[in-house]
Amino acid sequence: MSRIGKRPVAIPSGVTAEIGNGTLSVKGPKGALSMGLSQLVNYKLEDGSISVEPANDGKAARSHWGMQRTLVSNLVEGVTEGFSKVLEITGVGYRAQAQGRKLKLQLGYSHDVELDVPEGVEVKTPDQTTVEVSGIDKQAVGQFAAEVRRWRKPEPYKGKGIKYRGEYIFRKEGKKK
Repeated sequence: MSRIGKRPVAIPSGVTAEIGNGTLSVKGPKGALSMGLSQLVNYKLEDGSISVEPANDGKAARSHWGMQRTLVSNLVEGVTEGFSKVLEITGVGYRAQAQGRKLKLQLGYSHDVELDVPEGVEVKTPDQTTVEVSGIDKQAVGQFAAEVRRWRKPEPYKGKGIKYRGEYIFRKEGKKK
């Protein structure tokens, strides 16, 4: 029995939600999002909340239940507050610079890495060693942050590389004489 799936998703004031044609559309102060609905789960829009229930007693329906409720919750949270991830760059000469819809990274390669910022995602660089990725779609924000981090993952000896803010890097001891 899903514990998270039992709780309905509250819709705050200023947010409208519609269910129709196999999609859930949510509009709020930050924008609009929609997602396709699973056939294994029933969605009900009632009293300023969205409730999610499995369509039948099968294992597949019960396994989709909690995840679908979380996806609905992410839509509502995205159009009200938005999501953000902060990346920190550590290393001598490693730096980042946002230039319009591009992110330029200098990570010790013989060339600069230029990444195109996808639609719906905003990138800011308050200083040369910090990258703030934000947007209303949680999946898009997390995916772009992971693509940036993939260029130079933190290594365990000196901790050089790109890491998420608050991420702990397991450090190893170097070799001894």
